[in-house]
Amino acid sequence: MSVRNRKEDKNAAPEELLEVMDPSNRPLAVLSRTQVHFQGLYHRSVAVLAYDRNKRIYLNKRAATRVLYPGRWNLSAIGHVLAGEAVMDAAHRRLKTEVGAVPRRLKLKRVIKGCDDTNFEYVYLFSAGQLIFAPRPDPGKVQDFAFFDQKDLKEMVREFPESLTPRLVYFWRLGLIF
Repeated sequence: MSVRNRKEDKNAAPEELLEVMDPSNRPLAVLSRTQVHFQGLYHRSVAVLAYDRNKRIYLNKRAATRVLYPGRWNLSAIGHVLAGEAVMDAAHRRLKTEVGAVPRRLKLKRVIKGCDDTNFEYVYLFSAGQLIFAPRPDPGKVQDFAFFDQKDLKEMVREFPESLTPRLVYFWRLGLIF
């Protein structure tokens, strides 16, 4: 479908607009997600870690229809911070989609500087703590979910890294998940 036809298609979702950041994480401009990624520009994203009462991490399996990493296990919730959106609002939005509800509190654990390993994203890493509800993710985005303990995730990273998103593996190697 050409760009012209896409603009005329009233059912097509508008492309996300992201704030381009400078190397010090200050806003510079607003561009489409496609342009930001194509040009390798700094931008912001969120990652949220959620756990069950046994301190196992909630991971979601990306739907097979997803463009990037279809069918791979991913962190509890991740996504871009949209232009004009507060980081905390982005975290809540992604939790609603990928977990199905939003906990009362999120705790900012760390901000990871944009680099090759983060796709030039300044990642705001939050903890949602223990989920007190049964997950109900959006089936259009998430095809499955499960809780993994540290031992099981370590084995998956070692033996089956291709079944995981690069972001999950990167955060595991940084020691940020447990």
